[in-house]
Amino acid sequence: MPHPTPTPEQVLRADLARALAAEVAGEADFSVTARALTTMDASNYRRVPLGTVAPRDADDVAATLAVCREYGVPVVARGAGTSIAGQATGVGVVLDFTRHMNGLLALDPEARTARVQPGLILDRLRDAAAPHGLTFGPDPSTHSRCTLGGMIGNNS
Repeated sequence: MPHPTPTPEQVLRADLARALAAEVAGEADFSVTARALTTMDASNYRRVPLGTVAPRDADDVAATLAVCREYGVPVVARGAGTSIAGQATGVGVVLDFTRHMNGLLALDPEARTARVQPGLILDRLRDAAAPHGLTFGPDPSTHSRCTLGGMIGNNS
């Protein structure tokens, strides 16, 4: 029995997955499971992405953007997926910052500043700042799982 001809989306997904795997040190996952896990956020919206990338660092983010630009594929940056208006979903490539880019890089209590990666969960920052009498202003109900990058991207 002959194999069915792949759809244009299947060809694009396979080509994009190969290109990203060659350029990114983090994980490029185009499996059914990875796609299903990022199909939704806390909203009622459902959009199936082509795949996901868990970048290890800023170089991976730049490489992902370059490959996606070459293929004409949109990119959605994602934190914990707690958005309630569909902002964390998309039909292109989802950048998942929670796996590797989730660190608190620096906390300066005197300057009252912190440098964080986009996948850092709000409560981790608050826990580090609390002994210094500091906190981070927004207080979303999802504080135990929302990320700083997601909060900023969603204007929390």
